[in-house]
Amino acid sequence: MTATNWKPKGILNPQTSEDNVQLTRHTPAPALTFFIERYWLIRWDRRGQPPYQAATLPQPYVNLVFEPNNSRIYGVASHKYTNLLQDKGQVFGIKFKPGAFYPFLKSPLATLTNRAIPLEEVFAVDSQALETAILALEDPSAMIALADDFLRTRLPPPDDTITLIQQIVDRIIADRTITKVEDLAMHFAINKRTLQRIFHQYVGVTPKWVIKRYRLHEAAEQLASNTPVSLPAMALDLGYFDQAHFTKDFKAMVGVSPLQYAKQAELGV
Repeated sequence: MTATNWKPKGILNPQTSEDNVQLTRHTPAPALTFFIERYWLIRWDRRGQPPYQAATLPQPYVNLVFEPNNSRIYGVASHKYTNLLQDKGQVFGIKFKPGAFYPFLKSPLATLTNRAIPLEEVFAVDSQALETAILALEDPSAMIALADDFLRTRLPPPDDTITLIQQIVDRIIADRTITKVEDLAMHFAINKRTLQRIFHQYVGVTPKWVIKRYRLHEAAEQLASNTPVSLPAMALDLGYFDQAHFTKDFKAMVGVSPLQYAKQAELGV
């Protein structure tokens, strides 16, 4: 197992992150890496201090999240995710690779988008007992070992479509020039309609949604860097017809306009 201190990609207002909120990520056992992107662990101690609201932008991943009395499987969210951290606590998560939860769910992932369901709807398990066992552990290595054991006995067969989806998402992340689904269809020699059908079934959102989200992630990172940016130029670089459409999408996802977000970053709020 490897572990690193980590700020998740897409975290909003990273300059406001609290020192007493620790986020780490952990590598699963080799037998699980086809399906599992990583384990993640958030621990905080806010006793005697105001609550801290952490917010991250959506990504095309399913997460199995263990938190006290509320362990759930979370589908892809179309909006930013917020979590109020107060008192003392921890949350442990299992992040599945894009498309990799479909063989577990055995239903189109679009049915899980913007939803959270109990573990029992997918796995034959006493979720309360598993939650208690994992969250009772102090050593992250022991938590990882227990999660590894839970998943190892429930693995479906590998699926070539998951490999394809991973390649597509990696390409979207790495290549900023990809701003349209047609770009992906051409690069991977896949019919556009077929690509959309695969994403509906395996990811839960459209390939256009994934492209837009990662381009907007890049915009948020640039705006939070406190370096001068041209919003019209940024909009065009991200594939938008004009600044107005870019502003509308950014505000719908982040909650404030690009100008407001940049100002918050400058003020550290």
